[in-house]
Amino acid sequence: MIILESARLLFRDHEPPDLEAYCAMEADPEVRRYVGGYPRPRDAAERKFQGSLRRPTADRLAMWATVYKPEGIYIGRCDVYPHFGPAGGVVAGEGSLAFYLAKEYWGRGLATEAGRAFVDFGFDELGLSRIVTAVQVGNDRSVRVTEKLGFRLVRTEEGEFRSFYHFELQRPG
Repeated sequence: MIILESARLLFRDHEPPDLEAYCAMEADPEVRRYVGGYPRPRDAAERKFQGSLRRPTADRLAMWATVYKPEGIYIGRCDVYPHFGPAGGVVAGEGSLAFYLAKEYWGRGLATEAGRAFVDFGFDELGLSRIVTAVQVGNDRSVRVTEKLGFRLVRTEEGEFRSFYHFELQRPG
């Protein structure tokens, strides 16, 4: 099921042929640097991928396969997913933005394009009132994308091993 399109990207359900590209991204230490800090072993990547195949397609707040239309290939996953509050429950009317792309597609404006598509989707289609995102301190590329999308920094979380910037974007109007 296609959920969304932008000029160069298509967002759809994950499909079995996406597995190899997915696992390659999960094994890339640069891609994983700010989302877990270490490459994911193949068996763990396959289990995570299989979980993305089993989720119901009716849930539009989920990680979606991202396809680069000019080449027709899977290049990552992007989405607005449910925002979980400090106690672990879903915060009604809010979503969290994520974009995760293969290294070969960095520096082309695709994360910004994906982010813009999902921000618009979250506010216009899903009726969200606020979208949040967290970026690990040091991930300057993602900070720039987040700022280009209009998010504002609301706090910095200092952790023992990793620290995060927390951003928010309120529904316009």
